[in-house]
Amino acid sequence: MTDFTEAQQIRDLIDRLTRLSAAEEWNGPLNPSQFAALSYLARANRFSRAPSHVADYLATTRGTASQTLKALARKNLIDETRSDADKRSIRYDVAQDGLDLLNVSSGMDEVIDDLPKDTSTALATGLKALVSAMLLQRGNRSFGLCRTCKHHENLEKGGYCKLLEVGLSPVETGQICHEHAAT
Repeated sequence: MTDFTEAQQIRDLIDRLTRLSAAEEWNGPLNPSQFAALSYLARANRFSRAPSHVADYLATTRGTASQTLKALARKNLIDETRSDADKRSIRYDVAQDGLDLLNVSSGMDEVIDDLPKDTSTALATGLKALVSAMLLQRGNRSFGLCRTCKHHENLEKGGYCKLLEVGLSPVETGQICHEHAAT
């Protein structure tokens, strides 16, 4: 039997964690894809909640994302809002029942919370680097936090997006943005 390379070990560990997390998510009212979409919508800013944004973030097809969003809407976990300016444009917001579902602590959350601070910091740093490198390799968007974007400008009462030319509340500066561009 040959020894695994470090790269193989990392891949296997990430795969195992993903499967453990997905198995835990199947124990609730959502499948893992629905849970991932709901979690994304809860963390995304108002400009990043269209079906195409969900598809891009989850690295899935628009059709699959659309079906996932329809399932969440049928379960009354998200609300659909059509744009007044363009009726084809849809935004999804997480309903209170959806927020309540996301606020339930998982086994993974508990284990991460129990890690020593230096271990969790190193893990977060390493995983961010891995995700960033994969996104760069695939030519995908970063979907970073608004306040870390090159288009973000700090203001006394929140922020300002120079790309979209809109003011941002303090909460929005900490949300995920589809238009994010690394500084």
